[in-house]
Amino acid sequence: MISLSIAVSVGAVQVPLGTVWGVLGNKLSPGLIDQTWSQGREAIVWEIRFPRALLAMMVGAGLATVGASLQAVTRNPLADPHLLGISSGGAFGAILALLHTGLFIGLLTVPLLAFLGALGATAIVLGVSRFANSTSADRLVLAGVAVSFIIMSAANVLIFLGDPRATHVVVFWMLGGLGLAQWGQLVYPLVILVLCGAWLMSRATALNAMTVGDETASTLGIPVARFRLAVFVAGALITGVMVAFSGIIGFVGLMVPHVARMIVGGDYWRVLPTSALVGAIFLLWADIVARTVMAPEDMPIGIVTGLVGGVFFVWLLSRRTPG
Repeated sequence: MISLSIAVSVGAVQVPLGTVWGVLGNKLSPGLIDQTWSQGREAIVWEIRFPRALLAMMVGAGLATVGASLQAVTRNPLADPHLLGISSGGAFGAILALLHTGLFIGLLTVPLLAFLGALGATAIVLGVSRFANSTSADRLVLAGVAVSFIIMSAANVLIFLGDPRATHVVVFWMLGGLGLAQWGQLVYPLVILVLCGAWLMSRATALNAMTVGDETASTLGIPVARFRLAVFVAGALITGVMVAFSGIIGFVGLMVPHVARMIVGGDYWRVLPTSALVGAIFLLWADIVARTVMAPEDMPIGIVTGLVGGVFFVWLLSRRTPG
């Protein structure tokens, strides 16, 4: 709650914490608190900053949960939600909407096509792995990397063929941003996060077994290949919808699960909820930095997460280097 309060309070226009919770109180129970603030500040708090902060928390929680799950089923400590080309597919869909199709169904056009692109990329990866008759963890990762390069090449072709005057919008979206958050759209990431997150939590015991190895999981009665594919699909759903509303935000799914395991150990009954909480708080503070460091301009949040994530990545590699 402290981080949420600060996120709504700070920005190009500073809003006192008392005003923040006064506005919230009056929205939930009209007339509860005497209004001493202007309509302009109320609009900033309620229409802009609250939905943005809540979206940041949902995106951070979702990406971190997916990262933790993928690291379990692939037994790859460097796995994150982007390894299957999901983000590349989302980028392709968004670029298609922004530069070529236009907003044919209004503001939902970009999120919808980005979501469909993310799901399409995951379907291609799963199709390639099935075609090659290789559903092992390593082969799925390799298929994801290959498909990601192909899809990003296609996305770059769309940028090359598009209107040069509109490419700055595409660049900002590809670097991640939460500035388009609206109350009416928050229900979509919330529903997917709750449903898929609950399913992953219900499979925490299986995830624990997968971290030990396929043979151990098989002896416990877990259909390894089918379960791994199911986790990948759930991860694609979460990542796809988050990318659709926030753009590409890297490294959250890589970093946060490691931090969670440092805090609570390796049991996925604790790793998953802790990852979600830490991911939500981390992305909330990353957004605070993105909004304030160059105020009144918004820095793409992907720059902040990329900087922090890159340093963390190097540190993680150094810890795993022998001798």
